[in-house]
Amino acid sequence: MAYDTSPTARALLALELIQASPGITAQRLADKLGVSERAARRYVGMLREAEIPIESVRGPYGGYRVGRGVRLPPLMFTAAEALGLVMAVLDGHHAAADATTLVGSALGKIVRALPEPVAAQAEAVRRATAAAPDRAAIRPDPEITTQLVQARSMGRRVQIDYRTEAGSEWVIELDPWAVVVRHGRWYLLGWSHTAQAQRVYRIDRIRAVTILDHEFTPPADLDPVAALEAHLAVGWEYDVEVEIDAPFDAVAPYVPRSIGRLEPLDAQTTRLVGSTSNPEWYAEQLAAIPASFRIIGSPEVKAAARTIGDRLLAAARDGDDQAPGRSGESPNGHD
Repeated sequence: MAYDTSPTARALLALELIQASPGITAQRLADKLGVSERAARRYVGMLREAEIPIESVRGPYGGYRVGRGVRLPPLMFTAAEALGLVMAVLDGHHAAADATTLVGSALGKIVRALPEPVAAQAEAVRRATAAAPDRAAIRPDPEITTQLVQARSMGRRVQIDYRTEAGSEWVIELDPWAVVVRHGRWYLLGWSHTAQAQRVYRIDRIRAVTILDHEFTPPADLDPVAALEAHLAVGWEYDVEVEIDAPFDAVAPYVPRSIGRLEPLDAQTTRLVGSTSNPEWYAEQLAAIPASFRIIGSPEVKAAARTIGDRLLAAARDGDDQAPGRSGESPNGHD
């Protein structure tokens, strides 16, 4: 990781050290910053110029401390941290420059709280950079998401009003184990007391949340991302089984957990078991496996694989027909 070594960044770090260790000496501050004692005193001077009252006390028990009763800005970023935050917001395809949105408004407050040199850099990136919209991303209501995160933090069960893609509405009680973001979509993973089973729900389809008095403890060995991906691979319309002519360790990096469960059949063969409601999409995922394989049963996925295969073969044949020299002639039509 590269650290910002600008004077402003050093001064902010000095402030953090003084806040964390009231009475810290100039020599110890210099050691922590990795600079000379003279440089450390210069950074303290910069803080004072910024009207942050840094007091100094002489003697064996003296040192620097922040003046009593001072309420410092709660956000202290280096230039690199501030730019990293702006870039992360843009990478999430939010309208970072639009002050009328929640994200744009919040980011504006952060930028205004920064020292002027840092704020100028962050604002320049914020205004000059355009993020391409992520059409697959579906962002839920921030207030509903906040309630779910709070319930998870408090270990409290929730009641949610949920609407399915088909328009059906359910009222569900569950223990919210985790909020997981995957490919631009937000999911709630937990134990449904209504279904008496582990379930995953799209947060953008949750219409209301009520935090209940019942407490819960999530499983100690829970891996939220792995549990979500495993859940997304089962329970769909068409079951799929595939035998892959390659060892488990060679196949695993190319098969996302969201399309099924891998298991070794023997030292040279691996089985994939999953399900899908979109056979063509599933066949496209299988095409990325760098080994030969056989689709067992699963007529819908087989048909989709044939369609994709025929399309690719047709594209390859068209290219061969148009390429010069394929019929034994030279590119110029001469022997």
